Amino acid sequence: MRFASQFGDGLFQAALGGAVLFNPERHTDPVAIAAGFAVLLLPYSVIGPFAGALLDRWDRRLVLVWANLLRGVFIASAAVVLLVGGPQTPLMLLALAAVGVSRFVLAGVSASLPHVVSQSWLVPVNSVLATVGSGISAAGAAVAVATIGVVGAGDTGSGVAVLLGVSGSILGAIAARGFAANALGPEGIRPRAVIRTVLSGLRTGAGAVLAAPGVTIAMIGIGTHRIVFGIDTLIMVLVLRATEDDSGLPAGLAGFGVAVASTAAGMLVAAVLAPVLIPRLGRPRTVTAGLIAATVVQFAFVTTVAAGPLLVAAFLLGLAGQTVKLTGDAAMQIDIDDARRGRVFAVQDTVFNIAFLGAIAVAAFVIAPDGRTPELAVAGGVVYVLGLLAVLLVRRARL
Repeated sequence: MRFASQFGDGLFQAALGGAVLFNPERHTDPVAIAAGFAVLLLPYSVIGPFAGALLDRWDRRLVLVWANLLRGVFIASAAVVLLVGGPQTPLMLLALAAVGVSRFVLAGVSASLPHVVSQSWLVPVNSVLATVGSGISAAGAAVAVATIGVVGAGDTGSGVAVLLGVSGSILGAIAARGFAANALGPEGIRPRAVIRTVLSGLRTGAGAVLAAPGVTIAMIGIGTHRIVFGIDTLIMVLVLRATEDDSGLPAGLAGFGVAVASTAAGMLVAAVLAPVLIPRLGRPRTVTAGLIAATVVQFAFVTTVAAGPLLVAAFLLGLAGQTVKLTGDAAMQIDIDDARRGRVFAVQDTVFNIAFLGAIAVAAFVIAPDGRTPELAVAGGVVYVLGLLAVLLVRRARL
């Protein structure tokens, strides 16, 4: 189920990138790019913790079946808008709905994992899932890039690629339906308490995070990385939209595909290293090490705002960021009880999206049209330093 969803997500998001960011028929400036990301992610960031309450009160298996089917409908509708050359607004609204449901599906899968894997195996299993899942997501993105390359870079090529993303939703729904009723939790389902729980979802999820020092540290690390990742993503998109430079890196969607593949490769390495690092260093020290490594990479490579070093940074930041993320997943699955785990994972998604969007929104108003604004990259390094200090303060005060 997770692999099917990640393949479809990788395909859909890469195709959407081709439709919005690198489509000659829909040229966008930095502010418009930031607005597009906001339309895709911000509304779900607001409702995510509340929707996460459903994962803690309704049969997760049933929720995942219907969520996958609903996502498939949204993706197919977005494809139709592209194929008929429809306006930008309905396209972005449908993309918003599809990505929002995708985040909900992944939160549900993560919250369900302790019901199918023993606690002692959670860290290595998370790493294996991340390893294979990242590769499958990259494969989906590669299919989208190849499809657009064959059909064309306009609305038609993007529409065909988006339509292929429905396959992941269909396979995900079939896989979820294969589990027995209530097999994925939560324990003690109480459907009548849903409305009250939904209304208090944000407070409950945030309270659970603050009550567990290890989870608090992981969330700080995740949020810090996503802020810098937002800045670096905008830099990368704009640099690669320019003409080819002497680095030999292809421009446009193909170049961005290389950058995504580099990030995915770093995430694959992280999936191998995390099960080794976490038991030896402990979760708080692993987050600290990840932020230190990311800080060095940001100052050494991203501040050059050149395509070649940015590719190296994509790999290394993918490695550091995914190490922090896997540490956070383990902390939430081990330190948070099952009755609140779905809301905590939804809070994590909110941290992911708001940190990412806030960074892009601020950067869009100061970045150069070709992305070559080294001051922004330096600001990203400063954010890493501040996040590292926050982690150290929490460790000292609470652990």
